[in-house]
Amino acid sequence: MIRSLYLAACSSLIALIFLCLAWELRLAPIQPGGSWLALKCLPLLLPLFGILNGRRYTYQWASMFILLYFTEGIVRATTEHGTAQALAISETVLSLIFFCASVGYARLTRPSAG
Repeated sequence: MIRSLYLAACSSLIALIFLCLAWELRLAPIQPGGSWLALKCLPLLLPLFGILNGRRYTYQWASMFILLYFTEGIVRATTEHGTAQALAISETVLSLIFFCASVGYARLTRPSAG
């Protein structure tokens, strides 16, 4: 079970990084030719190495951090249309998968109490 949660967290985080880049640079940028909003993927790189190395503390804080992307996905899914709306729904789903996987991983790997 721990391995499945680890793989779900890693794959959803990496997919979210690529989705943010592709969305703002190529698929449905706010401005033609891309926008500076593509830099929103940079904060996702902060927990990447801790998640890949299975550090419990990183899973704990990243589970709260990812809620910013969940919120953005919900807002843009309700306000955008067409491709941008589909990408926003994808962002919401990926952030939700990451959240559930990271909370589950942190819970299952906690040190036993006394």
